[in-house]
Amino acid sequence: MPIEQGDAVPPATLKQMTADGIKDVDLKTLLAGKKVILFGLPGAYTPVCTTAHLPGYVAEADKLKADGVAEIACIAVNDPFVMGAWGTQQGAEGKVLMLCDPDASFTRSLGLSLDLSAFGLGERSQRYSMVVQDGVVATVNIEQSIFDHGASSASNLLASAPAE
Repeated sequence: MPIEQGDAVPPATLKQMTADGIKDVDLKTLLAGKKVILFGLPGAYTPVCTTAHLPGYVAEADKLKADGVAEIACIAVNDPFVMGAWGTQQGAEGKVLMLCDPDASFTRSLGLSLDLSAFGLGERSQRYSMVVQDGVVATVNIEQSIFDHGASSASNLLASAPAE
């Protein structure tokens, strides 16, 4: 069963590529005491993710942060090298944390894993977005198709995010 509004975000250690190399990111620490947007997508450099989903969050980052969001994190079942390069290519630095769930364990704990073997991608994430307040899901949007991104878009969160 997928994660729902009111659920606590499961603990996880994700990976991030930094100037100093690969860094562990403890999700509990990242979410503690603040409003954070987490959004997941099937993969770096895939068509919808690259042309619409991530670019929307990069473009709207300042507005989302002005609305009380402390951090915006993109999560994909990829490796930290790919996520780092993709974030650089997309201009995400300082706007969106590019985090990876290399073995899909966090994605599975959310109930949002997806078998995309037919596309040569293996286990990946469904497309989703959530607003998390102090580790608890305030809003969650899960797309019905990997080709859709409207419900999980930055513009939708701007319109629907609960006030602090």
